[in-house]
Amino acid sequence: MNYFTKSSIELANQRNYLDQLFSVYPLSPDSIREIDNRLWADIEESFTKNDNTQLFLSLLKLKLFPIKDGYVPFFRLYPAAISKNPETINRICGRVRELGLTKLYERCTHPKETNRQMGPLFRNWLQRGTLGTCPVDEDTFLQAKGFAILSGSDASLANFAKKNLGYNRNKGLDFIAKKNNTYIIGEAKFISDEGGHQNDQFLDAITTLNTPANENVIKIAILDGVLYIRSKKKMFRTITTNNLHVMSALLLRDFIYSIP
Repeated sequence: MNYFTKSSIELANQRNYLDQLFSVYPLSPDSIREIDNRLWADIEESFTKNDNTQLFLSLLKLKLFPIKDGYVPFFRLYPAAISKNPETINRICGRVRELGLTKLYERCTHPKETNRQMGPLFRNWLQRGTLGTCPVDEDTFLQAKGFAILSGSDASLANFAKKNLGYNRNKGLDFIAKKNNTYIIGEAKFISDEGGHQNDQFLDAITTLNTPANENVIKIAILDGVLYIRSKKKMFRTITTNNLHVMSALLLRDFIYSIP
């Protein structure tokens, strides 16, 4: 087992792990989604006038469709299908009308699921200079001596790794840094539960570790959450029976400064 994985397990089981982790992932589950006033006025008007086509078109403009229906994504990708499938539109809007306007508004402004808030939170934490420096643009990063962190979206970081570090996985990255002549690349994830999507998130990070890259590149998985709870479950077995660079974000600074 990797030293920093072992240290992460000890941290999660022996100390105020979650209290400390809130500095990295300050989740706000009660922050409701905002709806443009004019868009909501259009929804109210079409709802009142029983204009299902206009109601559906307006609801499609929302980031969160108020009901779960497997046909909705098809219309998002192919809006021309709306006029061709009136029975489906009427069926979906019938379910929407059953909610009533008050419940409909609540559904449309429902807070984001916590696992969907994670993406920017890790980068925000980096931007605060927690690791000793703030992320910089590509030119500054390439010219920097000592320790530096590369700024950018997950796609731009992946492009940099592909172009400069021999990392060819067609998937974004959350973290690229360098310490003297060594590069560190990785993904950061908060694993909030066992099973389903969370297992997929875990496997995604492990795949990053197994993707080939140049010899001067260390691949890491910056993982937090339930995977460090001692158990016989797959995630815990994986990190404890293999020498993988898996670690909590809270130990990332220690890891970086352990690199010569």
